[in-house]
Amino acid sequence: MGYNWPMATRWVRSAPFDLSLLAGPPLMAAAAVWAVPGLRSGGVPPWGWLLLVVGVDVAHVWSTLWRTYLDPAELARRPGLYAVVPVACWVAGALLYRAFGPLGFWRVLAYLAVYHFIRQQYGFLRLYQRLEGPPSGLDDALDRAALYGGMLYPLVYWHASLPRPFEWFVAGDFVALPGSLAAPAAWLYAAALSAWSLRQIWRARRGALHPGRLVVVLGTAAAWWTGIVACDSDLAFTVTNVLAHGVPYFGLMWLSTPRPPGRAAGLGPASWAAAFLLVPLAAAYLEEGVWDLLFWKEHAGLFLGLSGLDAPEPGAAAAAALAPLLALPQAAHYVLDAYLWRFDGSNPGLSEALFGVDPSGPVKGQSSDHA
Repeated sequence: MGYNWPMATRWVRSAPFDLSLLAGPPLMAAAAVWAVPGLRSGGVPPWGWLLLVVGVDVAHVWSTLWRTYLDPAELARRPGLYAVVPVACWVAGALLYRAFGPLGFWRVLAYLAVYHFIRQQYGFLRLYQRLEGPPSGLDDALDRAALYGGMLYPLVYWHASLPRPFEWFVAGDFVALPGSLAAPAAWLYAAALSAWSLRQIWRARRGALHPGRLVVVLGTAAAWWTGIVACDSDLAFTVTNVLAHGVPYFGLMWLSTPRPPGRAAGLGPASWAAAFLLVPLAAAYLEEGVWDLLFWKEHAGLFLGLSGLDAPEPGAAAAAALAPLLALPQAAHYVLDAYLWRFDGSNPGLSEALFGVDPSGPVKGQSSDHA
């Protein structure tokens, strides 16, 4: 790999940073749900929706701007990519909406989101495998089986037990599967997790294990099982789903984002941190306000200036253009993430920004691909 640090001592940034903002949020989200009974019952209250959905989920999508359209050097390096992606996403979304209606549009977007969430956790697994050292073929296979199983089993359970008190985006966006699939999926996952756990015990007796990798695998399993299988609560699902995904993305973006050029480069750490958060928060707030005004009409009181407004619902043709346009930040985020986190040499400076070192060339097969 070009560099090797003592296992269990080297982190992406530091143990406190990694455990609070990169590897640890899924585990902490699951722990919060079990520690606070109120998080395991009922729907998402307005304050929770504003904090979690707008402030974390939608805002983390907009934070992608810092590594793309708000970075002049990056924008100049791949102008074709950043010009084509939004146009292609909007056109594809509009065609999808016109051909299959709102449910078809949201169903495709939901499954893209699921894939994106799964791949992000795999990306974090890869990060900590890099820090621990190249895994053997057996260890890599067991890591993948345990990690993916911790997400796929809850998803199979969800699909096999519809309807649930929560949806990914809208009611009906997941396709129902036979209920008989849930038990075999549980047994398969239990076998994978058991094999992985025994292997970790065996490895621990022969050398140190990096806690970051273990926390990623176990925290992912805890968050997905808690939010989807163990609790019949929209709030529990939202807490585990949103915090486990959005907070680590903000952490990774903070490490990899260059300071803005010009006058803004003189910002102190506190001012830059405030700007880093406020720009995506403001964009997310505006986006959700427009969604609510035109489509959802559920949270007008949370958006300044929208209370009392009653915009007519768009007709079919207008909706086919507007819905994909409003969903464009999300769709573009899914696509661009396939390019932004690769350690194959296509992102100069990424390894230095994250690890503080310059590895000796690309690492084949070692990618933190989050899309």
